[in-house]
Amino acid sequence: MPEAPTIDSGNTVWLLVSTALVLLMTPGLALFYGGLNRSKGVLNMMMMSFSAIGLISVLWWFYGFSVAFGTDVNGFWGDPGQYLGTKTFLAETDLWGATAENPSGIGVPLYVFMAFQMVFAVITVALISGAISDRAKFAGWLLFAFGWATLVYFPVAHMVWGGGFLGAGDGHVKALDFAGGTAVHINAGAAALGLVLVLGKRLGWPKEVMKPHNIPLVALGAGLLWFGWFGFNAGSELTVDSVAGLAFINTQLATAAAVLGWIIVEWIKGGKPTLVGASSGAIAGLVAITPACGFIAPWAAVLLGLVAGAVCALAVSLKYKLGYDDSLDVVGVHFVGGWIGSLWLGLFATNDVNAAIGDVIGASDGLFYGGGATQLGRQALAGLIVTVWSFAIAALLAFVIQKTIGFRVSQEAEVDSIDIAEHAESGYDLSTASGSGGGAFAMAGIGTPNSSTSAAEPAAPVSEKVAG
Repeated sequence: MPEAPTIDSGNTVWLLVSTALVLLMTPGLALFYGGLNRSKGVLNMMMMSFSAIGLISVLWWFYGFSVAFGTDVNGFWGDPGQYLGTKTFLAETDLWGATAENPSGIGVPLYVFMAFQMVFAVITVALISGAISDRAKFAGWLLFAFGWATLVYFPVAHMVWGGGFLGAGDGHVKALDFAGGTAVHINAGAAALGLVLVLGKRLGWPKEVMKPHNIPLVALGAGLLWFGWFGFNAGSELTVDSVAGLAFINTQLATAAAVLGWIIVEWIKGGKPTLVGASSGAIAGLVAITPACGFIAPWAAVLLGLVAGAVCALAVSLKYKLGYDDSLDVVGVHFVGGWIGSLWLGLFATNDVNAAIGDVIGASDGLFYGGGATQLGRQALAGLIVTVWSFAIAALLAFVIQKTIGFRVSQEAEVDSIDIAEHAESGYDLSTASGSGGGAFAMAGIGTPNSSTSAAEPAAPVSEKVAG
């Protein structure tokens, strides 16, 4: 006779900590994207990430979780009413994965699992925003985020993880995705490409140099993303066991190797390694290891990181050759890195490190572990399906928004400051409240530099291009 439902405190605490770590990634992304952006659009860029936390969290609670993880309806989405936000799940039997034979499931309350998956949905939407910096209306972004999350992310999460046709099950594709290579990174990268093709290029791109305006901000954001990613990857095991440890060490190793891979390419091509390059390499490694972290051996994770860092460093230049303006290289890092990590499983996945590959998912070992090309084909098919669906829906949504409320800001707003036009704020306004000169020096009661200059003599305006 089955035992009474019991909460596993270790699994529950680990998943709560992981949820907080993954939530921290979105503010980290805001800093990373904000630093890479030009100074006159830094707040608009960061607002896209913060607004995703607000909007997607509520949508996920109300119906997103139910669509993604409700009982499978047709292979594409779950029962939208099963976990509807009007219901509550606080009974002792409301444990995630609970069955009649195993009433405790993994010993984690349903709301804890819901919260963990919620922050995945948040950052997946936020990732897309980096592609359209400096030119998108905030209202248009919110409408796009609402539509894309509803029509793409929630169903794709179900297809991959929630019992849909891309994951485990008889007659299903049985693609492997430990923490989001297909569902998160390929998904967001394909959407970014569809979005920028409809929205068009920034004014002056590519002739005008549009450099990152605050590199320390970039490094800080990358560091927070790296830190939070341990919850993203190791937390996806959902339980405290050796596979969680494997995902943890693989995340560190692949990311470290990708930093090296990126700066080596940068050093060879440009003669100098840069902090922006090292930060971007870390993100590329984190992206690539995401689908593979719990399914490959550590040596394969190191190799994956080196390859992802080097290839993504080369891939970011594709936008200049192909003519699409992906402002902050969402396609070059997330789409390309997601594909590399997903296909890597077709080469290096092994039941030797995680028996769930065969026992639970019904997938095969990778090519180099004697499994042939079967799993490689499954990975490619899943990635292709998600790419086409996400790209098409994103492009269609962008087109409809542009033709209705308008998605792109005016030329004046784009040239002067999208921050002022859309949010009535400026990221670097150091003037005093009275509008008098002196800035921080005056506020501290200190004479301003060059105080010999006549007060009646107007100061020369500072070009926006000094700060990016």
